[in-house]
Amino acid sequence: MFPAFLDFRARRVVVVGGGPVAASKIGALVEAGADVTVVAPEVVPAIERPGVTVVRRPFEESDLDGAWWVVAAAPTDVNRRVRTAADARRVFVNAVDDPAHATAFLGGVVQRDGVTVAISTDGRAPALAGLLREAIDAWLPARLDEWLAASDEARRRWKAERVPMEERRPQLLETLNDLYAKRR
Repeated sequence: MFPAFLDFRARRVVVVGGGPVAASKIGALVEAGADVTVVAPEVVPAIERPGVTVVRRPFEESDLDGAWWVVAAAPTDVNRRVRTAADARRVFVNAVDDPAHATAFLGGVVQRDGVTVAISTDGRAPALAGLLREAIDAWLPARLDEWLAASDEARRRWKAERVPMEERRPQLLETLNDLYAKRR
């Protein structure tokens, strides 16, 4: 699998399915700035929220026209149809708990202070990805924002001084170690 972080701002994302699983995917999409459309005959109340357009009817292939990303959270037969329509449009599909009909897999995600860590099991073990996410979240420093601020300042200096790439990581490590020394 190829790991990537996607910029969904103002991009059309279609969620097929209207149950609790579909609802659980919508929050992160809206937070990422996606223009979310949900297609399902019925939807749970958690789906009806600002930033989400709800189309109450069964899935049609044309629902994916103009989409950048698709979440299939429907029964297997519907997910199969979604995958076929998405393949024809060259759009990736995250078929929730249905790896046979997916071309993209979401993993456990830790987000803190502008740092995002994602864990994937290639769709094989979502529960394991969740456990690893919890472990990494506990391991990360509480004040990651200080690390980012120090990194921003170092990067500005490196660019101004034309510091070669191979020298930057050791310098950053030294800077971060200094942060810990000052806290003691």
